[in-house]
Amino acid sequence: MSRVAILGTGMAGFGAWYRLRDERHDVVLYDKNETPGGHTRSWTFAPGFTFDEGPHVSFTKDERIQEILAEAVDGEFEEVQYQLDNYWRGHWVTHPAQCNLHGLPVDVVTKVIADFVAQDDEPETPIENYEDWLVASYGRTFAEEFPTAYTEKYHTTHPRNLTTDWIGPRMYRPSLEEILRGALAPAAPNVHYVTGFRYPKRGGFGGYLEKFVAAAPIRCGHEASRIDPRRKSIRFSNGDEVGYDQLVSSVPLPDLLRLVEGVPTDVQEAGSRLACSSCVLVNVGVSRPDVTDKHIKYFYDRDIVFSRLCFPHLMSPDNAPLGTSSIQAEVYFSRKYMPLDTSPEDLVEPVIRDLVRCGLIEDEREVLYKGAVFCEYANIIFDHERERALETVHGYLAELGIAWCGRYGDWAYFWTDDSFKSGERAAETALARI
Repeated sequence: MSRVAILGTGMAGFGAWYRLRDERHDVVLYDKNETPGGHTRSWTFAPGFTFDEGPHVSFTKDERIQEILAEAVDGEFEEVQYQLDNYWRGHWVTHPAQCNLHGLPVDVVTKVIADFVAQDDEPETPIENYEDWLVASYGRTFAEEFPTAYTEKYHTTHPRNLTTDWIGPRMYRPSLEEILRGALAPAAPNVHYVTGFRYPKRGGFGGYLEKFVAAAPIRCGHEASRIDPRRKSIRFSNGDEVGYDQLVSSVPLPDLLRLVEGVPTDVQEAGSRLACSSCVLVNVGVSRPDVTDKHIKYFYDRDIVFSRLCFPHLMSPDNAPLGTSSIQAEVYFSRKYMPLDTSPEDLVEPVIRDLVRCGLIEDEREVLYKGAVFCEYANIIFDHERERALETVHGYLAELGIAWCGRYGDWAYFWTDDSFKSGERAAETALARI
């Protein structure tokens, strides 16, 4: 039997374990936290509000992953039709905004449509960054008023500093007919890439991992402090040391490189160039049930502290006490572009202030619970240094025989199913080396 060590117990780590669970090898998962789950964890706070580490839902079209997750909760999940909208300068706009301009100031709508039409007449030019793509896709007025403003809040940098590698289906480019219809009528067809999702009935999104946690060999409270790839051993901060034949890691790449003995200078420098955002999640419980009927709200105004809100009580009724609502606000920072210069707790009151300003709550007397959670790793920033730096880091790890997985191992914009399948692929890589 070969010894396979898996670092991390989020979706990626459990994806690796799931692939290896029936193999005749000694497989153990290690987690630095006292509770497993990584970013898939959910937390319940008095008087009964459950919040996830970010707005997690499952909207995979992969039937195999659908079955795995459904079995993990014994078929006890909610099937919900996704409802989203946007806030821009006091206006609520159906999502996506480019197809739903109805109700915005006439001069703004006119300029957006005129720019969109004029852009089609422009000679085709190379797309060198995300800003170029936005202007070519929507015209300059819409690009600057909506996605550029949002990008600076969510990705913490200007679109010109980003590539287009991450876009996929996330950004919809409408036809002129779709823009006109959405400008003239109050309702347009739903063209968002997510129309519905699944979510566990109980326990928050972390409920998807409960069966895995019960079945898998997990060692919590084991934070890796040193990895010796020559001796194939891992030391932990609690004093334990274990050997391995194969290592699968979902540890964020910059952190992983700091653990490995003997990393060359060029690889260390490449790791330092990998950029990601951090997030302060401000969780708020509200004393009434009718805060909104939308699951996600996007905010473009630069003077509103949060870029996005989600409403866990609409994901599952179990997430909040009867007759209440819950709100999770996301406030983003990054070491590279927008450092956090205050404590996470200092953002709670500004969030509540802006919730009042947007009309979602009347005043702080409606608040039953408030708290802040800091997530050091949130979204990968696809800046122009990412590709080359990632090639260097992954090439080095491959030479050491360390298999990587997950959002922060692949350093990619992964959803739940992507992370789980990434773990399975890393397990396949480990098996091929045995």
